[in-house]
Amino acid sequence: MVFDGREACPTYEDGIVEMEEFFHDSIDKVLKRNKISPSEIDVLVVNISMLACMPSLAARIINYYKLREDIKVYNITGMGCSASLISINIVESIFKNEKNKVALMVTSESLSPNWYTGNNRSMILANCLFRTGGCAILLTNKVALKNKAMFRLKKLVRTHHGSKDEAYASCVQKEDEQGNIGFHLDKTLPKAATRALVDNLKTIAPLILPMRELLRFAIALFVKKMNWGSTKGGPRPVINFKTGVDHICLHTGGKAVIDGVGANLNLTEYDLEPARMTLHRFGNTSASSLWYVLGYMEAKKRLKKGDKVLMIGFGAGFKCNSCLWEVLRDLSDGNVWKDCVDNYPPNTLVNPFLEKFGWLHDEDPDTFNMPDDYVIP
Repeated sequence: MVFDGREACPTYEDGIVEMEEFFHDSIDKVLKRNKISPSEIDVLVVNISMLACMPSLAARIINYYKLREDIKVYNITGMGCSASLISINIVESIFKNEKNKVALMVTSESLSPNWYTGNNRSMILANCLFRTGGCAILLTNKVALKNKAMFRLKKLVRTHHGSKDEAYASCVQKEDEQGNIGFHLDKTLPKAATRALVDNLKTIAPLILPMRELLRFAIALFVKKMNWGSTKGGPRPVINFKTGVDHICLHTGGKAVIDGVGANLNLTEYDLEPARMTLHRFGNTSASSLWYVLGYMEAKKRLKKGDKVLMIGFGAGFKCNSCLWEVLRDLSDGNVWKDCVDNYPPNTLVNPFLEKFGWLHDEDPDTFNMPDDYVIP
């Protein structure tokens, strides 16, 4: 669509074709890999935030794969980059009440109808950051399929700061001054993400961390408040999530978000590497980015049986959702990373075009004038 020069006037069909190409490829692969027939699917959850159509995208999947008439269907829109864990939460709730079920979760984002064509910098950023991607995932509570499982969900917590005006406005779709629709990413976004993260971790930490770490943190915080044995203005106590978690799977919301979370949780570059490399290779693929980060860990053979993975996602609203997975067997599939994982991490993440074209940032826009005799073909 962009290559055809139609980004200013995308068609309805552009978004549909983009989604159907992804659906057919990813769903075919996950069903074939696990030897699951479409007729065995009991629950379907589809989350595509920025494309609403009729019939729904979930209905299109049902029609294409001829899924059963009694299937439970959820078509989620508008949930942004945090939609994956919201979908997981829906399936979790169903599994608590119904046994021996198989669920298919499909997560992606439609970019074709949502290319910003204006010149507002806060909205142009989305064009640079977001990329097409997606993931299809099978979840089950069938005992017979236990040996096929890769992960077990242990805990899931959702936090929503929509009542806070600053957080609500930090990430929003709107029109610019010329009427061009785009996605505005405000400079307050990292702060909104940090505040939502802190509130979310306050809830999930007691559920996943050992008592000794919670007690240590509580004592350190008390001493800090009482100013015993420390100077005023010294370093604040930081809870050590690595005492109960082996890996951090962080949403690739952007460099500032990754840096902010890393600083607040006192994470090492090794911990942040999967998120940084995913952002470098695939960009921000919205709700599906968490699964690309998890795929990097698998391709690098980091995930061993018994390991705990803390997954943290952010989304417009503003939302922060997190969950804890337990690895059920050693994992080493190359997945989507198989053709390039050996090249990561690269020696440097510096933009290779900055040295050659960086001078553009220092130029006066008024000097960019077309010659009078120049004709655009």
